[in-house]
Amino acid sequence: MHKKNRPTLQDIADQVGITKMTVSRYMRDPNSVAQVTQQKIAAVVEQLGYIHNRVPAIMSKSSSRAIGIILPSLSNQVFAHLVQGIEEVTQAAGYDTLIAHTGYNPQVEENKIAAFLSYRVDGLILTETNHTERSRQMLKSAGIPVVETMEIPTQPIDMAVGLDHEQISYQVVQQMIARGRQQVIYLGARLDTRTQLRRQGYERAMREAGLQPMQVSTGEHSSFTLGGILLQQALQQYPALDGIFCTNDDLAVGAMMYCHHHRIAVPQQIAVVGYNALDIGQAIIPRLTSVETPRLAIGKKSAELLLAALSGQAVEPKVYDLGYRLTHGESW
Repeated sequence: MHKKNRPTLQDIADQVGITKMTVSRYMRDPNSVAQVTQQKIAAVVEQLGYIHNRVPAIMSKSSSRAIGIILPSLSNQVFAHLVQGIEEVTQAAGYDTLIAHTGYNPQVEENKIAAFLSYRVDGLILTETNHTERSRQMLKSAGIPVVETMEIPTQPIDMAVGLDHEQISYQVVQQMIARGRQQVIYLGARLDTRTQLRRQGYERAMREAGLQPMQVSTGEHSSFTLGGILLQQALQQYPALDGIFCTNDDLAVGAMMYCHHHRIAVPQQIAVVGYNALDIGQAIIPRLTSVETPRLAIGKKSAELLLAALSGQAVEPKVYDLGYRLTHGESW
Protein backbone atom coordinates (compact mmCIF):
# COMPACT_ATOMS: atom_id res chain seq x y z
CA MET A 1 0.00 0.00 0.00
CA HIS A 2 1.34 3.43 -0.91
CA LYS A 3 1.57 5.99 1.88
CA LYS A 4 -1.05 8.21 0.21
CA ASN A 5 -3.56 5.33 0.39
CA ARG A 6 -3.28 4.87 4.15
CA PRO A 7 -6.59 5.16 6.03
CA THR A 8 -7.16 8.58 7.63
CA LEU A 9 -9.25 9.95 10.48
CA GLN A 10 -11.68 11.25 7.87
CA ASP A 11 -12.08 7.74 6.42
CA ILE A 12 -13.00 6.43 9.86
CA ALA A 13 -15.39 9.34 10.47
CA ASP A 14 -17.14 8.78 7.14
CA GLN A 15 -17.68 5.07 7.79
CA VAL A 16 -18.94 5.58 11.34
CA GLY A 17 -21.03 8.61 10.39
CA ILE A 18 -19.48 11.04 12.86
CA THR A 19 -17.18 14.05 12.65
CA LYS A 20 -13.42 13.84 12.25
CA MET A 21 -13.10 15.79 15.52
CA THR A 22 -14.94 13.03 17.39
CA VAL A 23 -12.56 10.42 16.01
CA SER A 24 -9.61 12.61 16.99
CA ARG A 25 -10.96 12.88 20.54
CA TYR A 26 -11.30 9.09 20.67
CA MET A 27 -7.68 8.64 19.58
CA ARG A 28 -6.50 10.91 22.39
CA ASP A 29 -8.81 9.38 25.01
CA PRO A 30 -11.36 6.67 24.12
CA ASN A 31 -13.39 7.48 27.24
CA SER A 32 -14.05 11.00 25.94
CA VAL A 33 -16.76 9.65 23.60
CA ALA A 34 -19.87 7.56 24.25
CA GLN A 35 -19.35 3.82 24.71
CA VAL A 36 -21.43 2.92 21.66
CA THR A 37 -19.35 5.34 19.57
CA GLN A 38 -16.17 3.83 21.02
CA GLN A 39 -17.20 0.40 19.82
CA LYS A 40 -18.09 1.63 16.34
CA ILE A 41 -14.80 3.53 15.94
CA ALA A 42 -12.77 0.58 17.24
CA ALA A 43 -14.47 -1.75 14.76
CA VAL A 44 -13.72 0.53 11.79
CA VAL A 45 -10.12 1.09 12.95
CA GLU A 46 -9.69 -2.69 13.00
CA GLN A 47 -11.37 -3.09 9.62
CA LEU A 48 -9.28 -0.42 7.89
CA GLY A 49 -5.99 -1.29 9.61
CA TYR A 50 -5.63 2.33 10.69
CA ILE A 51 -2.32 3.34 12.34
CA HIS A 52 -2.50 6.37 14.59
CA ASN A 53 -0.21 9.25 13.59
CA ARG A 54 1.60 10.42 16.70
CA VAL A 55 3.30 13.42 15.13
CA PRO A 56 0.60 16.01 16.03
CA ALA A 57 0.58 14.83 19.66
CA ILE A 58 4.36 14.94 19.80
CA MET A 59 4.38 18.48 18.43
CA SER A 60 1.68 19.71 20.81
CA LYS A 61 2.75 17.90 23.99
CA SER A 62 6.51 17.66 23.37
CA SER A 63 6.25 13.97 24.29
CA SER A 64 6.64 10.91 22.07
CA ARG A 65 5.99 8.26 24.75
CA ALA A 66 9.10 6.58 23.33
CA ILE A 67 12.44 5.63 24.91
CA GLY A 68 15.56 5.23 22.78
CA ILE A 69 17.96 2.37 23.54
CA ILE A 70 21.39 2.36 21.89
CA LEU A 71 23.23 -0.97 21.93
CA PRO A 72 26.74 -1.81 20.71
CA SER A 73 25.61 -5.17 19.30
CA LEU A 74 22.40 -6.94 18.28
CA SER A 75 23.96 -10.41 18.31
CA ASN A 76 25.25 -10.38 21.90
CA GLN A 77 22.94 -12.23 24.30
CA VAL A 78 24.02 -9.90 27.10
CA PHE A 79 22.09 -7.01 25.59
CA ALA A 80 19.00 -9.10 24.91
CA HIS A 81 18.61 -9.58 28.66
CA LEU A 82 19.16 -5.86 29.26
CA VAL A 83 16.45 -4.87 26.77
CA GLN A 84 14.08 -7.43 28.26
CA GLY A 85 14.49 -5.78 31.67
CA ILE A 86 13.96 -2.30 30.22
CA GLU A 87 10.80 -3.27 28.34
CA GLU A 88 9.25 -5.01 31.34
CA VAL A 89 9.14 -1.57 32.95
CA THR A 90 8.50 0.72 29.97
CA GLN A 91 5.65 -1.34 28.50
CA ALA A 92 3.82 -1.37 31.82
CA ALA A 93 4.09 2.44 31.88
CA GLY A 94 2.80 2.86 28.33
CA TYR A 95 6.11 3.70 26.66
CA ASP A 96 7.44 2.24 23.43
CA THR A 97 11.13 1.51 22.87
CA LEU A 98 13.21 2.30 19.81
CA ILE A 99 16.47 0.37 19.36
CA ALA A 100 19.63 1.19 17.41
CA HIS A 101 23.08 -0.39 17.44
CA THR A 102 26.55 1.05 16.94
CA GLY A 103 28.96 -1.82 16.34
CA TYR A 104 31.02 -0.44 19.26
CA ASN A 105 31.79 2.71 17.24
CA PRO A 106 31.52 6.03 19.17
CA GLN A 107 31.00 7.97 15.93
CA VAL A 108 28.08 5.74 14.97
CA GLU A 109 26.69 6.23 18.49
CA GLU A 110 26.88 9.99 17.94
CA ASN A 111 24.83 9.64 14.74
CA LYS A 112 22.24 7.44 16.48
CA ILE A 113 21.92 9.89 19.37
CA ALA A 114 21.31 12.73 16.92
CA ALA A 115 18.69 10.64 15.09
CA PHE A 116 16.83 9.72 18.27
CA LEU A 117 16.84 13.30 19.49
CA SER A 118 15.42 14.42 16.14
CA TYR A 119 12.55 11.96 16.70
CA ARG A 120 11.99 13.58 20.11
CA VAL A 121 12.36 10.49 22.26
CA ASP A 122 11.48 11.21 25.88
CA GLY A 123 14.64 9.59 27.24
CA LEU A 124 17.72 7.60 26.26
CA ILE A 125 19.37 4.48 27.65
CA LEU A 126 22.97 4.01 26.52
CA THR A 127 25.18 0.94 26.89
CA GLU A 128 28.56 2.60 26.39
CA THR A 129 30.32 5.32 28.39
CA ASN A 130 33.00 6.21 25.83
CA HIS A 131 31.16 9.01 24.02
CA THR A 132 32.35 11.63 21.56
CA GLU A 133 32.41 15.21 22.81
CA ARG A 134 29.55 16.10 20.46
CA SER A 135 27.47 13.23 21.85
CA ARG A 136 27.96 14.54 25.37
CA GLN A 137 27.08 18.06 24.31
CA MET A 138 23.92 16.95 22.48
CA LEU A 139 22.75 14.90 25.45
CA LYS A 140 23.32 17.71 27.92
CA SER A 141 21.56 20.22 25.67
CA ALA A 142 18.58 17.96 24.94
CA GLY A 143 17.10 18.32 28.40
CA ILE A 144 15.90 14.70 28.57
CA PRO A 145 16.86 12.03 31.13
CA VAL A 146 19.76 9.78 30.13
CA VAL A 147 20.88 6.53 31.77
CA GLU A 148 24.27 4.98 31.01
CA THR A 149 24.25 1.26 31.71
CA MET A 150 26.46 -1.84 32.06
CA GLU A 151 29.35 0.02 33.68
CA ILE A 152 29.93 2.88 36.13
CA PRO A 153 31.28 5.95 34.29
CA THR A 154 33.69 8.24 36.10
CA GLN A 155 31.74 11.25 34.84
CA PRO A 156 28.09 10.27 34.28
CA ILE A 157 26.12 12.42 31.85
CA ASP A 158 23.04 12.07 34.05
CA MET A 159 22.23 8.72 35.68
CA ALA A 160 24.06 5.38 35.60
CA VAL A 161 23.28 1.76 36.46
CA GLY A 162 25.90 -0.92 36.04
CA LEU A 163 28.95 -2.64 37.45
CA ASP A 164 32.51 -1.81 38.43
CA HIS A 165 34.21 -4.18 35.98
CA GLU A 166 37.72 -3.29 37.11
CA GLN A 167 36.94 -4.10 40.75
CA ILE A 168 35.05 -7.28 39.86
CA SER A 169 37.94 -8.61 37.78
CA TYR A 170 40.40 -7.66 40.52
CA GLN A 171 38.43 -9.64 43.11
CA VAL A 172 37.91 -12.69 40.89
CA VAL A 173 41.57 -12.94 39.90
CA GLN A 174 42.51 -12.54 43.57
CA GLN A 175 40.39 -15.62 44.26
CA MET A 176 42.06 -17.55 41.44
CA ILE A 177 45.45 -16.74 42.94
CA ALA A 178 44.24 -17.69 46.43
CA ARG A 179 43.23 -21.08 45.01
CA GLY A 180 46.85 -21.67 44.00
CA ARG A 181 47.03 -20.37 40.43
CA GLN A 182 50.33 -18.62 39.71
CA GLN A 183 50.36 -18.30 35.92
CA VAL A 184 46.96 -16.75 35.14
CA ILE A 185 46.60 -15.37 31.60
CA TYR A 186 44.04 -12.79 30.49
CA LEU A 187 42.22 -13.57 27.22
CA GLY A 188 40.60 -10.50 25.65
CA ALA A 189 38.74 -9.65 22.45
CA ARG A 190 37.13 -6.63 20.79
CA LEU A 191 39.02 -4.33 23.21
CA ASP A 192 35.99 -2.15 24.05
CA THR A 193 35.81 -0.17 27.30
CA ARG A 194 34.55 -3.07 29.42
CA THR A 195 37.24 -5.41 28.09
CA GLN A 196 39.89 -2.86 29.02
CA LEU A 197 38.44 -2.36 32.51
CA ARG A 198 38.47 -6.12 33.11
CA ARG A 199 42.08 -6.32 31.96
CA GLN A 200 43.03 -3.50 34.33
CA GLY A 201 41.45 -5.33 37.27
CA TYR A 202 43.26 -8.53 36.30
CA GLU A 203 46.59 -6.71 36.10
CA ARG A 204 46.10 -5.05 39.49
CA ALA A 205 45.42 -8.38 41.19
CA MET A 206 48.44 -10.02 39.57
CA ARG A 207 50.84 -7.20 40.46
CA GLU A 208 49.62 -7.00 44.06
CA ALA A 209 50.37 -10.73 44.36
CA GLY A 210 53.87 -10.20 42.97
CA LEU A 211 52.99 -12.01 39.74
CA GLN A 212 53.60 -10.97 36.15
CA PRO A 213 50.45 -10.01 34.20
CA MET A 214 50.25 -11.82 30.85
CA GLN A 215 47.63 -11.43 28.17
CA VAL A 216 46.65 -12.60 24.71
CA SER A 217 44.18 -10.19 23.13
CA THR A 218 42.73 -9.27 19.75
CA GLY A 219 40.46 -6.61 18.30
CA GLU A 220 38.30 -9.29 16.65
CA HIS A 221 34.77 -10.04 17.83
CA SER A 222 34.42 -12.83 20.37
CA SER A 223 33.45 -16.36 19.38
CA PHE A 224 33.96 -19.93 20.56
CA THR A 225 36.45 -20.45 17.75
CA LEU A 226 38.39 -17.35 18.77
CA GLY A 227 38.56 -18.59 22.37
CA GLY A 228 40.32 -21.74 21.20
CA ILE A 229 42.69 -19.78 18.98
CA LEU A 230 43.65 -17.40 21.80
CA LEU A 231 44.28 -20.26 24.23
CA GLN A 232 46.47 -21.99 21.64
CA GLN A 233 48.49 -18.77 21.29
CA ALA A 234 48.67 -18.42 25.08
CA LEU A 235 50.03 -21.96 25.48
CA GLN A 236 52.66 -21.25 22.84
CA GLN A 237 53.75 -18.01 24.57
CA TYR A 238 53.27 -19.13 28.18
CA PRO A 239 53.54 -22.96 28.31
CA ALA A 240 53.47 -22.97 32.12
CA LEU A 241 50.10 -21.22 32.37
CA ASP A 242 47.72 -22.77 34.90
CA GLY A 243 44.72 -20.46 34.64
CA ILE A 244 42.91 -18.17 32.22
CA PHE A 245 40.59 -15.27 33.02
CA CYS A 246 38.45 -14.49 29.98
CA THR A 247 36.75 -11.22 29.12
CA ASN A 248 33.52 -13.11 28.31
CA ASP A 249 31.97 -16.56 28.17
CA ASP A 250 32.37 -16.96 24.41
CA LEU A 251 36.14 -17.01 24.82
CA ALA A 252 35.96 -19.13 27.98
CA VAL A 253 33.75 -21.80 26.40
CA GLY A 254 35.92 -21.82 23.27
CA ALA A 255 39.01 -22.28 25.44
CA MET A 256 37.37 -25.18 27.30
CA MET A 257 36.45 -26.83 23.98
CA TYR A 258 40.09 -26.51 22.93
CA CYS A 259 41.16 -28.14 26.19
CA HIS A 260 38.72 -31.01 25.62
CA HIS A 261 39.98 -31.66 22.09
CA HIS A 262 43.62 -31.58 23.22
CA ARG A 263 43.12 -33.64 26.40
CA ILE A 264 43.98 -30.78 28.74
CA ALA A 265 42.19 -31.35 32.05
CA VAL A 266 40.03 -28.48 33.35
CA PRO A 267 40.52 -27.40 36.10
CA GLN A 268 43.32 -29.80 37.09
CA GLN A 269 45.79 -28.42 34.53
CA ILE A 270 44.16 -25.13 33.58
CA ALA A 271 41.52 -23.22 35.55
CA VAL A 272 39.04 -21.31 33.38
CA VAL A 273 36.87 -18.37 34.50
CA GLY A 274 34.47 -16.53 32.20
CA TYR A 275 32.40 -13.38 32.39
CA ASN A 276 28.61 -12.84 32.02
CA ALA A 277 27.42 -16.35 33.00
CA LEU A 278 25.62 -17.23 29.76
CA ASP A 279 23.54 -20.42 29.56
CA ILE A 280 26.09 -22.21 27.37
CA GLY A 281 28.59 -22.16 30.23
CA GLN A 282 26.25 -24.16 32.44
CA ALA A 283 25.55 -26.74 29.71
CA ILE A 284 29.15 -27.87 29.17
CA ILE A 285 31.22 -30.28 31.27
CA PRO A 286 32.72 -29.19 33.56
CA ARG A 287 30.33 -26.30 34.16
CA LEU A 288 32.00 -22.95 33.60
CA THR A 289 32.77 -20.73 36.58
CA SER A 290 31.79 -17.24 35.48
CA VAL A 291 31.00 -13.73 36.70
CA GLU A 292 27.21 -13.43 36.76
CA THR A 293 26.18 -9.91 35.77
CA PRO A 294 22.59 -8.89 36.69
CA ARG A 295 21.63 -7.69 33.22
CA LEU A 296 17.88 -8.04 33.66
CA ALA A 297 18.04 -6.06 36.92
CA ILE A 298 20.23 -3.41 35.28
CA GLY A 299 17.63 -3.00 32.54
CA LYS A 300 14.76 -2.72 35.01
CA LYS A 301 16.54 -0.25 37.27
CA SER A 302 17.62 1.89 34.31
CA ALA A 303 14.04 2.13 33.06
CA GLU A 304 12.72 2.86 36.55
CA LEU A 305 15.16 5.75 36.99
CA LEU A 306 14.30 7.12 33.56
CA LEU A 307 10.55 7.02 34.19
CA ALA A 308 10.99 8.54 37.65
CA ALA A 309 12.87 11.46 36.11
CA LEU A 310 10.21 11.84 33.40
CA SER A 311 7.51 12.05 36.07
CA GLY A 312 9.35 14.92 37.73
CA GLN A 313 10.72 12.99 40.69
CA ALA A 314 14.11 13.90 42.13
CA VAL A 315 16.31 10.86 41.46
CA GLU A 316 18.82 10.21 44.26
CA PRO A 317 21.25 8.58 44.14
CA LYS A 318 21.88 8.88 40.45
CA VAL A 319 24.47 6.10 40.20
CA TYR A 320 23.79 2.45 41.09
CA ASP A 321 26.31 -0.39 41.24
CA LEU A 322 24.26 -3.61 41.18
CA GLY A 323 27.19 -5.89 41.96
CA TYR A 324 27.85 -9.47 40.84
CA ARG A 325 28.21 -13.03 41.99
CA LEU A 326 30.41 -15.89 40.84
CA THR A 327 28.56 -18.94 39.52
CA HIS A 328 29.17 -22.26 41.24
CA GLY A 329 30.99 -23.76 38.29
CA GLU A 330 33.57 -26.53 38.25
CA SER A 331 36.15 -25.06 35.90
CA TRP A 332 38.43 -23.29 38.36
